[in-house]
Amino acid sequence: MRTIEWESTTQRLKMVDQRVLPSEFKHIYLSNYQAVTDSIRNMAVRGAPAIGVTAAYGMALAAQKSSSDSIESVRGELVKAAKILESARPTAVNLPWALKRMLGVAGRNYSSLQDLQQAMLQEAHDMADEDVAVNKRISRNGAALIKDGDTIIHHCNTGALATVDYGTALGVIRMAHEQGKNIHVLVDETRPRLQGARLTAWELMQYGISFDIISDNAAGYFLRNGKVNRVIFGADRVARNGDVANKIGSYMLALAANDNDVPVYSAFPFSTIDIELASGDLIPIEERIQDEVLDLKLHDRKVTPDGASGRNPAFDVTPHRLISGLITEQGIITPPFEDNLIKKMGRI
Repeated sequence: MRTIEWESTTQRLKMVDQRVLPSEFKHIYLSNYQAVTDSIRNMAVRGAPAIGVTAAYGMALAAQKSSSDSIESVRGELVKAAKILESARPTAVNLPWALKRMLGVAGRNYSSLQDLQQAMLQEAHDMADEDVAVNKRISRNGAALIKDGDTIIHHCNTGALATVDYGTALGVIRMAHEQGKNIHVLVDETRPRLQGARLTAWELMQYGISFDIISDNAAGYFLRNGKVNRVIFGADRVARNGDVANKIGSYMLALAANDNDVPVYSAFPFSTIDIELASGDLIPIEERIQDEVLDLKLHDRKVTPDGASGRNPAFDVTPHRLISGLITEQGIITPPFEDNLIKKMGRI
């Protein structure tokens, strides 16, 4: 089952609503690019690869739902739609990457508006299929790093829910399990939206993989006491030098792992690399509403005092010096990352 699917009979996008998992499994249906934008912004869909493909379908919907009768007018509307979609989540580079690719398709020569619309939809289908294939290659490459008996700390959610299907960092763990390796996962809660406790734990249960949920600040305890063999997380944007922007908390996890000589890996598709950015210092970091931090409850009672203010950065940047390897569909990239990333990208 895919996280994101196109319903050909109704000409709309069907996706798993990740906001209600694990207590409820349901789908939402999106019929225009504005609804797609909202689904990205409010995190009904999340995960850099999934966001990119969702945006591609948003562009296909923008072409299909246009009331204009000329190709040039529709192209103008698509440029507007792309700007609105891109504003939904500024950190994940897969979003502008997908939009640029879709605008490239829109710019081709067509004999009719219907041909343009069909080409846009087909490109979104192709991107969805490519995502699944790429994720499986990432997972096979990364699974080679996992040994039988390993315990792995995983941060946030990078499984099938964060992609069209299969996953990136969690896909590595899934592949190792499917290869018959006996592994155990320590699942960071991933505050404040608890993607680890809600989504990763739910996925691991579906796969039958052994796991324990831990609070984010317990990771250092397990690392220091020799309970962890490696740390794996995903990426939302990777700079040319190998700095990785990922879900908030990744940087602290990598620091603790390095202090205890535990290798740290980031798994992602090449579409997540922003080769134009020299370092992670240039990556835009989304700051979400403070209510996600302040509206916490314990035993049905609000935790924070009334009138308190909060800060809520959604991502942080892990410097490349803390990372042992980058797991991609092109293989495992090792330091020096900038040289080796450029070499690998030259092969694409």
